[in-house]
Amino acid sequence: MRILLYLVSIVTANVITAAFAPLVMGIFIVPMGTFLIGATFIFRDLVQNKYGRKKTYMFIGLALLLSAVVSSILGDTLIIVLASAVTFAIAETTDTEIYTRLKLPMSLRVLYSGIVGGILDSAIFVVLGLSPLGANFLPWEAVPAAILGQVIVKTIIQGIAALIIHQTNNMSKNTVAH
Repeated sequence: MRILLYLVSIVTANVITAAFAPLVMGIFIVPMGTFLIGATFIFRDLVQNKYGRKKTYMFIGLALLLSAVVSSILGDTLIIVLASAVTFAIAETTDTEIYTRLKLPMSLRVLYSGIVGGILDSAIFVVLGLSPLGANFLPWEAVPAAILGQVIVKTIIQGIAALIIHQTNNMSKNTVAH
């Protein structure tokens, strides 16, 4: 089920991003799929908990391939597909490695690894895919706000997930103690 959630969240994020105009909040530009991208890091952490780091990389590879295929089917240009693939590989790998190495409660590992993954995901994709360096959808002056808007949304999602995981773990401990 974890693997399915992970893969479906990635595909759904691509579809939502292609189907809906970005959300503009003041100076911030946030593609609608951003709300699910934050969740993909959480689902990947859950996959890693169950299957281990080595198998998680196999699922990351599968997700990357699936994401690229869906992106192509949705009509994304080659530069967007490539930027997405590079971004995905770097952000997911970084999240995996940070999550693996932190010796903290799961809620904090999810939070910290997801924040770093989200920052990398946002910055790399906006620069490689959307800026004049990539598909030229955004002028350079809009790039910082586009990155920051996505980082804010992804960080909020990571924070909510960390709180839920923390509460769930506390409830489990209290249930066992009684």
